[in-house]
Amino acid sequence: MFRIGHGYDVHRLAGGRTLILGGVRIPHAFGLQGHSDADVLTHAVADALLGALGLGDIGRHFPDTAPEYKDVESLSLLKEVVAWVRQRGFRLNNLDVTVVAQAPRLGPYIPAMCERLAEVLEAPSDRVNIKATTTERLGFCGREEGIEAFAVASLVTD
Repeated sequence: MFRIGHGYDVHRLAGGRTLILGGVRIPHAFGLQGHSDADVLTHAVADALLGALGLGDIGRHFPDTAPEYKDVESLSLLKEVVAWVRQRGFRLNNLDVTVVAQAPRLGPYIPAMCERLAEVLEAPSDRVNIKATTTERLGFCGREEGIEAFAVASLVTD
């Protein structure tokens, strides 16, 4: 049996924050604003997995009103979601992610992001694909107001 889920997340860029994408710290003048570390890429991946399981989204399981999730590393939340995937008899078949950011250039960091995610997802790295694009200065991403991420995950039974 297989399942497919889609995830999406967006966060505003803000000063005084560290930019973290896919669990990787990326040098930039701004980070992402949020209750947790605001790792938009990891949030989209978690939502894709939860969607494949029919379990809603990360806001339902890890609400931004809960003090225990304040400044939490998003990879730790993803680890919990992966445990739910395993408990239901599934494993990741593949993951495809697109990050939309005008700046900074993300290409040099994509291999490290793939490696970190593959480790947490308990999957071979060739099953994790991350792409980065800009909006050619159009919209909120193009104006460097925020970063968004889209993820599609397919799960298969063990």
